[in-house]
Amino acid sequence: MIPVRPHLHHWLNSAINLCKPKNVCVLDGSPEQFHEICRGLVAQKIFVPLDVYKRPNSFWCRSTADDVARLEERTFICSKRKEDAGPTNNWRDPDEMRAFLEQKFNGSMEGRTAYVIPFSMGPIGSPFSHIGVEFTDSAYVAVNMQIMTRIGSAVLKALGDGPFVPCLHSVGAPLKPGQKETFWPSNPDKYIVHFPEERSIWSYGSGYGGNALLGKKGFALRIASVLGRDEGWMAEHMLIMGITNPKGIKKYFAAAFPSLCGKTNLAMLKPNLPGWKIECVGDDIAWMRFRNDGKLHAINPEAGFFGVAPGTSRKANPNAMDTLSRNTIFTNVALTDDGDVWWEGMTPEPPAHLIDWTGQSWTPGCGRKAAHPNARFTVPITQCPIFDPNWENPEGVPIDAIIFGGRRSNVVPLVREAFSWQHGVFLGSSITSEKTAAAVGEVGKLRHDPFAMLPFCGYNMGDYFSHWLKMGEGSGKILPRIFYVNWFNKGPDGKFLWPGFGENIRVLEWMFNRTMDNAPANTTPIGYVPTTLNLSGLNLPKENLRQLFQVDVEAWKKEATAMREYYRLFGNHLPTGLMNELTSLERHLKV
Repeated sequence: MIPVRPHLHHWLNSAINLCKPKNVCVLDGSPEQFHEICRGLVAQKIFVPLDVYKRPNSFWCRSTADDVARLEERTFICSKRKEDAGPTNNWRDPDEMRAFLEQKFNGSMEGRTAYVIPFSMGPIGSPFSHIGVEFTDSAYVAVNMQIMTRIGSAVLKALGDGPFVPCLHSVGAPLKPGQKETFWPSNPDKYIVHFPEERSIWSYGSGYGGNALLGKKGFALRIASVLGRDEGWMAEHMLIMGITNPKGIKKYFAAAFPSLCGKTNLAMLKPNLPGWKIECVGDDIAWMRFRNDGKLHAINPEAGFFGVAPGTSRKANPNAMDTLSRNTIFTNVALTDDGDVWWEGMTPEPPAHLIDWTGQSWTPGCGRKAAHPNARFTVPITQCPIFDPNWENPEGVPIDAIIFGGRRSNVVPLVREAFSWQHGVFLGSSITSEKTAAAVGEVGKLRHDPFAMLPFCGYNMGDYFSHWLKMGEGSGKILPRIFYVNWFNKGPDGKFLWPGFGENIRVLEWMFNRTMDNAPANTTPIGYVPTTLNLSGLNLPKENLRQLFQVDVEAWKKEATAMREYYRLFGNHLPTGLMNELTSLERHLKV
């Protein structure tokens, strides 16, 4: 039954008339309906249920080889003016793109059930939250959205006659009478399109991840970044974590890293220093605004984790492994013969036989990866053994520090602190990282990824920099400290210089103490660098420590030159404050 909300009713009728689904199902958010849809996916052989004793209520599925990651070259920001999309986004005229998409969507859901998914990004009724409605012909999307967001009748009640973000999605694979379903319905022709002025999203052809779960990157970052710009808040690609020191003092940090650079591992950190406690508010997205107490507060607008499986292990992230013990959807990992899952890095040795992510028989040494490098898990955040008791606080949690970082083999030290908010914005704008499997492209190639938002900013990135600077202005604000980390430095032998994982608490301890002006630091041209870290119980060679904190002036001169060249992209949209910071860096380096 279509919800009786005049504005919603009108949009849904338009979508139904355009896409022509066979049936329409409105999701109410109940476990019963969730299980019914999962049973249907099992019957269609899209889902394979895992062993009920090993991973209760969990499923394995796999996608086609052309639908495994974000498709940045097929993602568009269709603002009215090309200039408003900026140089880092793909732009098309909105009227032309809409007319083109209407042809694609015409009859795209024939023979299929369409699902109406009313969802809240953020706690229902929170002043931080916004509501969307996704209309999709993918049952896979329907069940994943129920994990990743708050959905159903309570959202419709909260919506009333208020605004919502319409999200239209089709896998682009209509079914003719008698035609059998494929194991992964999709279309080789894919488009993920955002209309920022209309606050709407159209996605066609892909069934995977943020391409199809439109509450994720599409709404929570691309559209929300525009909402934040217009309404005076920030939508960021950031984890949120609570940190309590041995004295019982608790602070909240937010951190922005490009995909596959350790956000989930940091958000669920198991500290290797006694007395420290980490609690997880979220591992991927933060919506932040200044409140009356002068502090920046943040919520996690999501309700689940859509995490990368390969590399996740008991050693790297024991809390994540415990989180995945039940009620999990695994996509593009490998299937074991005894009804469980496996991926590279999960255990030191692989099983003797698997069904790999392509559906083929797999044995060690066969020359193929068992799991796709961007294989994912979808799981409720409340299953995390260290989820923060304030994770759903409608007022958000106060942020004491912001961390930026990327994956760099050299040049960038283990940790440094910004001199000021403006300098911190400069550090965020200067993030460079080696490309990973989360996006289609050449893995390992270095690219600029400002604020880890390159694929996710819904408007001109130069204006986005200005918005960050503006957020730090005004009296009465207690600005978070800003830091920059790099866990991935390598020595001449190609081995990591820093052990990472649970040892990262030693870096967090220094940051924590810096927020209370209680940790020494050296002043360098690139920021404040620790005089020392707490290395008790850690057998780290002195040479490693020297390399981790060295500031190679000649290498940084090259970084500054590359940054000046990159800034040219933004023309007159680049704020003067950032160019001043670059000039100051060059002066201190004596470029």
